[in-house]
Amino acid sequence: MTTTQFLPGRSAGLDRLNAFVPRAGHGYATGRNTDPGPGADGAVSRLSPHVRYRLVTEAEVVAAVLARHSQAAAEKFVQEVLWRTYWKGWLELRPGVWTRFCEDRDRQRDSMPTTGALAAAEAGATGIDGFDDWARELVATGWLHNHARMWFASIWIFTLRLPWALGADFFLRHLVDADAASNTLSWRWVAGLQTPGKTYLATADNIARYTDGRYAPQGLAQEAVALVEPPVGSAAALPMPAAPDPRRASLLLVTPEDLHPESVIAGAAVVAGAVVVAGDDWLWGDTARGFVHASAAETAARIGAQFGCPVDVVSRIDAAALLAAARACGATQVVTPYAPVGPVADALAQFAPALAREGVTLATVRRSWDTLFWPHATKGFFPFRERIPALLRTAGFA
Repeated sequence: MTTTQFLPGRSAGLDRLNAFVPRAGHGYATGRNTDPGPGADGAVSRLSPHVRYRLVTEAEVVAAVLARHSQAAAEKFVQEVLWRTYWKGWLELRPGVWTRFCEDRDRQRDSMPTTGALAAAEAGATGIDGFDDWARELVATGWLHNHARMWFASIWIFTLRLPWALGADFFLRHLVDADAASNTLSWRWVAGLQTPGKTYLATADNIARYTDGRYAPQGLAQEAVALVEPPVGSAAALPMPAAPDPRRASLLLVTPEDLHPESVIAGAAVVAGAVVVAGDDWLWGDTARGFVHASAAETAARIGAQFGCPVDVVSRIDAAALLAAARACGATQVVTPYAPVGPVADALAQFAPALAREGVTLATVRRSWDTLFWPHATKGFFPFRERIPALLRTAGFA
């Protein structure tokens, strides 16, 4: 199914961006923490699904906002866009954290009963004011205000004392903008794992203030003792992508990680054919799958117009099908936008050797935005934040 809150496709994303831009300055800064509830107008952009699948890119969002507002006026919103970039860069430099999360989630799934506290939390049947509505809102709409996500995670971990990895999994299975980096690392931050010892405690006063008095839950945890884990280790170097040979005929592989590939692939490869994979195997929930499926046809039409090539849209793909698609259009190279840490990157790592055995190479093109910002995600967000003005100047934003 497709969530009714978000119209799919790049055109809808650009419309939403254009409608939001006038409010990206003072209005956003003063109202961004308030969750007015489902169906109510609020200060936030609600661009996250379109940016998550790069139907609209971070660079496009920042460019549109800074064309209307000064950097000082739009500072809070630009920082929120860069939080997403920071999370992706941080995980890209520490891929083992994603592996650890997946292992913890799978182990906890196997050990937790399917009834009881976990089932009540997911069903919105805990009796906790606000929390139950957010659980039901998430399942029904595929989205929660960011502040509600923080409250929900804090109550899940510190009041209900449920495993944080299962809460992160609950979000992944229902959020339309479910993302390996932003979701996993945000839950870790609330739990005190991301910045060791620093937790986020949801309080009744804060919830009441930023829900306009709709909720004031009683009985919440009074302290948030940080969870602990084995050391994560230092940041690794940003891996270099295997660049395409611009002289070879290429099959363009489009995944949910980047549904605007023409803006990064054009000029890097000779595209003889393309396949858009809606990614049923790479997305966690029906809401996200519905949004991506509904966006795929528009993406295919743009690609066909841009490159003048045949384009197939499929729900899933394996190495054999990818090889067959390459051969069908005479390609000896598969080229795709770089996929950050997550299921798509894992699949591409498996495809590459299978293709190579048949004489077809797999090449990736990373966006200049990611190449510029990701290497600076070596520590916490605040050192990263200090670099934002200079990095924006490097990226061409005066």
